[in-house]
Amino acid sequence: MNIPKFALNRHDISSVSAFAQCVLKSEQCGWDAAFLPDSQLRRRDSYVLLAAAAQVTDTIHLGTLLTNPVTRHPTVTASSIATVAELAPGRTLLGTGIGDTAVRLAGLKPARMKELEESVVMMQSLLAGKDVEVGAHRPANLPFSQDVPVWVAAGGPKTLQMAGGCADGVFIRVGTHPENIRISVDRIRQGARESGRDPEKVKIGAVFHTVFVEEPEEALLMGKSMAAGYYEYSPMLMNNIGMDWTGPHPDEFKSQEKVWPDFHHAPDLVVSGRYVDFLSEEQANSFCLKGTAYEISKQLATVITGALNVGVEFEYVVLHPIPDPLWFDPEGKSYMERVPREVFPKVKDLLLDTF
Repeated sequence: MNIPKFALNRHDISSVSAFAQCVLKSEQCGWDAAFLPDSQLRRRDSYVLLAAAAQVTDTIHLGTLLTNPVTRHPTVTASSIATVAELAPGRTLLGTGIGDTAVRLAGLKPARMKELEESVVMMQSLLAGKDVEVGAHRPANLPFSQDVPVWVAAGGPKTLQMAGGCADGVFIRVGTHPENIRISVDRIRQGARESGRDPEKVKIGAVFHTVFVEEPEEALLMGKSMAAGYYEYSPMLMNNIGMDWTGPHPDEFKSQEKVWPDFHHAPDLVVSGRYVDFLSEEQANSFCLKGTAYEISKQLATVITGALNVGVEFEYVVLHPIPDPLWFDPEGKSYMERVPREVFPKVKDLLLDTF
């Protein structure tokens, strides 16, 4: 049994230097990977930030989680991530997807599945130093190619299946319920088999929204907002586990400007959680980790164990902090510091006791 690499996907983005120092602090605290959303209207340029972090770190893995083929052309993305990989060889990853927040905030539409698939294949070829037909007079080529794995973040069944057919790895974002995890990985492996690939060679990562809030009612409301966010874009995830959505559709809350831009990114997740208070605690628990360090440790160990029991080993586990945390605390009580100190050791002990 391999212990997953634990990744943090939120850092101080108040300046380029602040981001670099925050990733350095993550490395020092014990995080294995630092990932960054590529959202041009919410953050500074992703590849400038990653390059700055690469220059001050030694071991932590770096990458996008996630970019998309809509706001950046695949040739631009391949060039950018290859440049980062020059500074962080062997520890750079490119995570891409259809584009949600970054695309919608720009008034654009998420990528079609075929567009995403073609972009993945194009970037893989460019990063491998191959010539690629792009419709120009001559094939495109990246003269400074680097060995960078291309991962796809997916939740829908068709996208998961497509990703299994072409991506080096797949990040699943389907919550914490074992049935949704099993269904998702089955889709990935089906896609791999249909494309003539060895399903076991497609690496799997998981993104878990982690509500590290010790006040139970507040944690529950935030957890309900997380569940609503999943339903908002992938309603079948609740259908898969036999749970019903009994209130107004999430789009109604957005059209009334009660929640914006969505239930995962609302400025006050307690308020957004109250709008969907009709959801049960079981529904909240099916889509996030929540509570104290001890509670989150037990929940996470249970999720990883459940995955192992159906033959799924996570390469990465991304613990997406909810709400956005403070980065530095004079008493060492920030999310970045407490999770490696209070959660990782307990999770590892629980896993070793089980296996």
